[in-house]
Amino acid sequence: MDGQQGALENHAERDEKRLWELRELLHKAAHAYYVLDQPIMADETYDQLYRELLDLEQRYPQWVTPDSPTQRVGGAPSQEFPSITHPTPLYSLDNAFDLADMRAWQDRWQKLWGEKLPEDLYICELKIDGLALNLFYEQGVLVWGATRGDGVTGEEITANVRTIRSIPLRLQTRQPPAQVEIRGEAFLPQPVFRQLNQERQERGEPLFANPRNAAAGTLRQLDPRVVAQRRLDFFAYGVGRGVDVTSQSETLALLAEWGFRTNPHSQVCADLAQVQRYYETWAQKRQELPYGTDGVVVKVNDLGMQTALGFTHKSPRWAIAWKFPAETGVATLLGVTVQVGRTGTLTPVAELTPVRLAGTQVSRATLHNNQRLQELDLHIGDRVVVRKAGEIIPEVVQVLRELRPAEAVAYQFPTHCPECGEPVVQVAQEAATRCINRHCPGVLREQINHWASRDALDIRGLGGKAAQKLVEMGWVKSVADLYDLTEAQLASLERWGAKSAANLIAGIDRSRQQPWTRVLYGLGVRHVGTGTAALLATHFPSATRLRDADLEELCAIPGIGSEIAQAVQTWFADAENQALLARLAQAGLHLSHDPGGNATGPLSGKILVLTGSLPNLTRSQAKALIERAGGKVGSSVTARTDYVVVGEEAGAKLEKAVALGIPLLSEAELVALVGEG
Repeated sequence: MDGQQGALENHAERDEKRLWELRELLHKAAHAYYVLDQPIMADETYDQLYRELLDLEQRYPQWVTPDSPTQRVGGAPSQEFPSITHPTPLYSLDNAFDLADMRAWQDRWQKLWGEKLPEDLYICELKIDGLALNLFYEQGVLVWGATRGDGVTGEEITANVRTIRSIPLRLQTRQPPAQVEIRGEAFLPQPVFRQLNQERQERGEPLFANPRNAAAGTLRQLDPRVVAQRRLDFFAYGVGRGVDVTSQSETLALLAEWGFRTNPHSQVCADLAQVQRYYETWAQKRQELPYGTDGVVVKVNDLGMQTALGFTHKSPRWAIAWKFPAETGVATLLGVTVQVGRTGTLTPVAELTPVRLAGTQVSRATLHNNQRLQELDLHIGDRVVVRKAGEIIPEVVQVLRELRPAEAVAYQFPTHCPECGEPVVQVAQEAATRCINRHCPGVLREQINHWASRDALDIRGLGGKAAQKLVEMGWVKSVADLYDLTEAQLASLERWGAKSAANLIAGIDRSRQQPWTRVLYGLGVRHVGTGTAALLATHFPSATRLRDADLEELCAIPGIGSEIAQAVQTWFADAENQALLARLAQAGLHLSHDPGGNATGPLSGKILVLTGSLPNLTRSQAKALIERAGGKVGSSVTARTDYVVVGEEAGAKLEKAVALGIPLLSEAELVALVGEG
């Protein structure tokens, strides 16, 4: 019997050794094929080795690891994408559209630097037209991948990321950093895009407008098997944290050593003249590339200089995107609509005959402000040149005066607010024209829309027509009034029923549980986006602390400049805004939080993962419950997970928890564990 047991153990040892050999071979083959474009084995050989590995893993499921080649695609479709906080924020880039913009950018950062400049001053990289991803590796193994989101919080799409063959599941190094963030761009190659649209056309499905839209739609597919079929690609271009290098050029070299595909067309430049030549070369040659690029990213090459130059509230000072000339079209101006924003800013919008730009139909385009209108000398009936600014927002850039019809009438910007009729004012040292009536129905409507938006209080069904109706009825004069509404009131409205009224009231009630960060963003303080709100809420864990902060204290936060600090201080010093905060607190909104969590709670130091639909709690409510008890919510099941909370239709996370022997909790058991009824 002992001899038989020994033989079995020897056989298992041989199988385990073979399993690791197969993984190593398949990783090398995939890297050579998808990253280097230099195959080292025939497809038939790869398939044979893959099937052998799959057979071994099915016999020994305890040996399956996240970095195995068999884990590229698998598992049931997700029910939703959980949010994940990036360990290091992902900032967006400022744009330049001509050489004058580039010189102005260079002047700005060099005034701050004031020291001798290195010879290899800049590095230029093609700006890939795709979607930014953040990848997190522990001990060299891919743990999670996420979209950029607002730069602070993204959507965790690890299952989809694993399907991208040019993303290594394990770094190709024997001494990986303990933790490292890798940044890059996921994109759809042009040939794949054309084939995808051809297949969709044959199936009678709507076509994707352009490769970027197709890539974005693909990465948000809930079924990773669909993502795998789309054959996305990836270029790595940066590291959030976790490596010791001195320049961006060294970073790209290190990424390539680790097995990432990096764009081969980066170039170190000594000065702006060399940058210009690089830009002009690729502005002409970009059509030859098998992927889309909409500009050149120019970075200060030295990482020490990057650290010293730092960031504004939304972008790095040491980098800029020099955009290629946008696609343009010609349309007829039918009229001008003036929109009133939540801060009272009046924005003129051109109503146009339809024109197709960058794969989409455009019939409206921004005119920015009154100053821009005067520069254009716009007449109704004019033929105008339209482009997509940054290939995203349509704008009118030129009037073809030689084609102006005789009957064209000059457009006059309104002197009074189109919503409330009050006189508008031109803001000193700004291009903006504003309605300063705080009770303007247009301003109030947009404030409600902002408060209810997904990134703020996330009140489903409140926005657009619903917000307009509540303002018209006089029931809501500030967002605090939302919390005094009743089902009976709403049900009495035309085309509203009891069910619609109950749903909206339930949504408003749920918003009381949203954290201080979201409330702060929802308040609509000027210059405070989602990322800035998260920064402020972290440093000032209550509205009272933020109200009492002085300018020096605010500006000391990395990413908070004087303009943001002044806007925050002005908003919180206002008497009406203080009264609004008091009413929101009375209504039960969270105007504070404990940034450190409940250190002595029943889940202190524990990591829990949620999977499936819980019978009573929403995902955000369950997360809040765990965090109040001192626990943390993980995005994926690992050996460090303490509990997995299981609901209906639980998927791969449940299977992995069972395989790893991690304790499972129902919703009722979770509630009992934390001691909350």
